[in-house]
Amino acid sequence: MAFNSREYEWADVTLVLGGRDLTGIRGVKYSEKIEREPLYAKGRYPHSIQSGNISYEGEMTVLQSEMEALVKAGNGSMLALKGLTAVVSYGSAQAGDAVLNDRIEGIYFTETPKELKQGDKMMEVTLPFVAVRVLRQV
Repeated sequence: MAFNSREYEWADVTLVLGGRDLTGIRGVKYSEKIEREPLYAKGRYPHSIQSGNISYEGEMTVLQSEMEALVKAGNGSMLALKGLTAVVSYGSAQAGDAVLNDRIEGIYFTETPKELKQGDKMMEVTLPFVAVRVLRQV
């Protein structure tokens, strides 16, 4: 049996947003959260842990040119883009990896910050978002 200890690396990541392969992507981060809190009754120790709503949020870090393409798609504002789907793929079939896909559905961007400082060679923009769900597809 062959054993492959190769880890995924940045060169193995592809992000397709709204059907478009983002070539100006510099980073991606997303998470699933659940509200949890202890339930107190008699005594000072919790009786159980109660669970509440589940939420999804994240951010994409892109080059300014990639952000401007998204602004154009949103008719002048990325905040006008509604319910986008992104597929984040990890792995390289050419390298013999099992390709893992995470599908992020219902993406809404929450802000569009811009920042550029003296000495910067390009503008990198971090775009926070909320989403409806994240699904793992193997």
